[in-house]
Amino acid sequence: MSNLTAAAQVPQPTDCQLLVFARVPALGRVKSRLAAGVGQPAALAIYRELLAVTNAAIVEAGVPATVWLADTATAEPTAAETREWATHAACCQPEGDLGARMTTAFATAFAAGAGRVAIIGTDCPGLRASHLNQAFAALEAADVVLGPATDGGYYLLGLRQPQPELFQNKTWSTDSVLADTLADAKRLGLRVALLPELRDVDNAEDLAAWNAAHPALAGSPLAKG
Repeated sequence: MSNLTAAAQVPQPTDCQLLVFARVPALGRVKSRLAAGVGQPAALAIYRELLAVTNAAIVEAGVPATVWLADTATAEPTAAETREWATHAACCQPEGDLGARMTTAFATAFAAGAGRVAIIGTDCPGLRASHLNQAFAALEAADVVLGPATDGGYYLLGLRQPQPELFQNKTWSTDSVLADTLADAKRLGLRVALLPELRDVDNAEDLAAWNAAHPALAGSPLAKG
C-alpha cells in the first residue's frame, strides 16, 4: 500500500470514467444530519456549494463523468434535476443500499468499456482536480485507489476491474468503512494506493472544523452555515 504524492496526470478520456453519486438539491431532501444543526435552508445552500466545488474539480480534471442522481421525480432525470451537471451524462441511482448501488454503477461503467473507474460523492469541500487526476494515474499500477476521509470513510474509490466484494458487508456512514474496505482488499490480494486524507462535511461539527481550518473562505455558504 502506498501514499501518492506524485504530480497529477490528466487521464485519457477513452480509458477513464468518473462516477458521481449526488442528490437532487431540494429543501428538506439533502444533508439531513447537517440540517439538524444549521437548519434546512442553510443545509441546502451548503449542498449547492458542495455540488459546485465537485463539478469544478471534475471539469478542471477533464475526465468524463456520469452523475448518478438520487431523489429524482421520474425514472429519467429531468433538465431541472441535472441543471448543476449540464456538461455530464446523468442517470438515476438504482434501488438498494449504498453498496449495491455503487456495485451497479461500477459494473455499468466497466461494461461500457472503461478501463479505470472511480466514484466520488458530493460531501468533500476540499476535493480538487489534482485528487481526481492522481487517482486515475495511480490506477495504472494499483488495483484499488482510496481517498480516506477523516470520519473513517472514503471520499473516492477507484478500480481497474469490478470488485463487488469491496461493497458487501459494510455498515455505511460509519467510521469502520475505510478499515473494512482495506481489510477486504488485503484479503483479496489487491494492490492499494492511498490519496491524501480529506474532510467530508456531514454534520455541524464537520462544518465547524472545516471553517476553522479555512478562515479565508468566510464569505461562502459553507462558512455562513
